[in-house]
Amino acid sequence: MVGDRGMIKAKGKASLKKAHFKYIGALTDPQIRKLMKQEVIQPDLFEEQVIEVHHQGKRLVLRCDPATQRKERHRREDKLQRLETLVAERNTFVEHSLRAKPEAGLKRLQQWARRYKLSAFVELTLNERLIGLQVNQAAKADAELLDGCYCIETDVQASHLSAQQVHDRYKDLQHVEQNFRRLKTDFLEVRPIFVRKAERTRAHVFIAMLSLKIVRLMEQRLHDVFGTTDTNSDAETVDSALGALSRLSLQHYQVGDHEVVGLPRPDARQKSILSALKVKLSPPNLA
Repeated sequence: MVGDRGMIKAKGKASLKKAHFKYIGALTDPQIRKLMKQEVIQPDLFEEQVIEVHHQGKRLVLRCDPATQRKERHRREDKLQRLETLVAERNTFVEHSLRAKPEAGLKRLQQWARRYKLSAFVELTLNERLIGLQVNQAAKADAELLDGCYCIETDVQASHLSAQQVHDRYKDLQHVEQNFRRLKTDFLEVRPIFVRKAERTRAHVFIAMLSLKIVRLMEQRLHDVFGTTDTNSDAETVDSALGALSRLSLQHYQVGDHEVVGLPRPDARQKSILSALKVKLSPPNLA
């Protein structure tokens, strides 16, 4: 059983153990900080390569993703700059409006800071009618400490899964999330459902799930031949492949009193996509 951060709690772990299941789950930020306070793990253990630590009969697999770390820090700096801009705009407004209430602006910006998780290291104060912003650099460094870091906990024996395999199985969750997004967006559009009877609703969901299976198979076969966009910017994706194949539409020809229906001959790109997908077009149907 693989679960995201905080999903598999103590009762769930007990139930899984009773049913003879093993689990892989990630710890939340407060849980990681608690282990650091207990000196079970240290910040310098979070590296790009997975590190394994044993604690109370469990295996802890630690890693820091540099790309995620850069993204989270960049996002935090963007939010901080946005807050500074909002403070400057509010102060300009108050300076030119004697009827403006500085307390209302302060309260609204403090709520904004809490919403975007800046209040741990940002202090907003009111100096007469103007709002001041101070950044606690030590608190900011503490907030950045676990950027891109995650700690995976499991009771699976090392003889069954290595630390790297535990990490990879946890990271597979992103494919599940991606599949749900595909189902819910306009690509497969399982929602909205415009049917009322139970059997028709089940049929609609079944068709959407079957379509998802086909999409996943297409994706795998395209990856096997063209690679992924991570390694090749020109790699074919499901979207780009379907876009190229959409030009293969039935064409109707009138020959005397007879109508001939056929497909145009695929171009070089379409041939490579069809070959990767292991799809063969019947020659007699080619126009």
